[in-house]
Amino acid sequence: MKIQEKEFMAVLFGSDINTYSMARAFHQEYGIKSQVIGKYYTGPSYQSKIVDFYARPDIDQKEVFLEELTKFAKAHSDKKLILLGCGDNYVRQIIENKEELSKHFIVPYIDAPLMEQLIKKEFFYQMCEKYSIAYPHTFIYSQEMGNSFTLPFEFPVILKPSNSVDYFAHEFPTQHKVYKIKNREELEQVIHDIYEAGYSDTLILQDFIPGDDTYMHVMTCYSNQNGKVKLMCLGHTMLEEHTPHGIGNHAVVINEYHPELAEKLKNFLESIHYVGFSNFDIKYDERDNTYKVFEINLRQGRSNFYVTSAGYNLAKYLVEDVIEGKDTGFTIANKEHLWSMVPLKVAYKYVKNSAYVAKMKELVKKKEFNNPLFYKGDNHPVRWLRQVKLQYSQFGNFRKYYQ
Repeated sequence: MKIQEKEFMAVLFGSDINTYSMARAFHQEYGIKSQVIGKYYTGPSYQSKIVDFYARPDIDQKEVFLEELTKFAKAHSDKKLILLGCGDNYVRQIIENKEELSKHFIVPYIDAPLMEQLIKKEFFYQMCEKYSIAYPHTFIYSQEMGNSFTLPFEFPVILKPSNSVDYFAHEFPTQHKVYKIKNREELEQVIHDIYEAGYSDTLILQDFIPGDDTYMHVMTCYSNQNGKVKLMCLGHTMLEEHTPHGIGNHAVVINEYHPELAEKLKNFLESIHYVGFSNFDIKYDERDNTYKVFEINLRQGRSNFYVTSAGYNLAKYLVEDVIEGKDTGFTIANKEHLWSMVPLKVAYKYVKNSAYVAKMKELVKKKEFNNPLFYKGDNHPVRWLRQVKLQYSQFGNFRKYYQ
């Protein structure tokens, strides 16, 4: 696999499919190796030929984080270094230390005050109200309420933390990314478990929008350094992961064109002067024919390669902005493409809508299909075997957890 030298380099924090997808985008467009830094030597980036991988268990601690980045910057002072977080905790570290990091790195992120408004869901929903963006009927729960509260909607309800970074810093055995709660007894038990583990912020309780995985959508955007949106790409989820820690993560996505929704979110991003990658989780509500936004992530999502594989390379949009200073104009992606991180047999079996299954098969036949974990030439035998094993494990995961 040919590796080229450029005047710039990408430094990616994390070790999951997000880092590998971005590293692959940089390699496909520019032929360069990216630096991946994570907590452990694991994930699809480990032993890849398109990355240099470094792991340190305490890398998410501020002092260690800054120490390692300072050391790296000194060792690569001949390069322009683009810094990207591929997990919420790393994005927070980068933004909170943006002033210091900007001495050595290109840091394509917003400032801390805006971050605090956007990542705390109750504040984000207040902003949605201001910009007429639909979101699910929501109740904000605080710990001092105990069990003395009444929900303004019926069960089932969705429960999730308002502060995801703090929530995942306090792990516990029954922890889920998102909960679908069937009754009051279950709700009170889950609330107890969350706060017993040490979480101290508010919880979001929401009206459950009916519909299976195929009602979910994801909008990935890039806003340049002047706060102007340059790319928007909508993905229509066909299937999500269903393991306790993976629930809500996209497993299969087909690109879709929806200019009206794109323009509404573009107006929001430009009005708040957003900079960098963003990612909206959205669900279609057939009860009132609206697309309702759940949250904004201040980064590209785990499934970001659905954008690059359709022909809209995310690394290219970033580099043309922060390295080359180009104005690429504004693009709403309109090419159909199938992205899947699970075997196609799993997708065909568990996507229940026959029309969507037919569409997936049609795109595969047209060779408009990509699994981001397998990249021609990136075939280190240990890595390859590990990815194949993980693919086969998806059959068991869906048999066990899909409902």
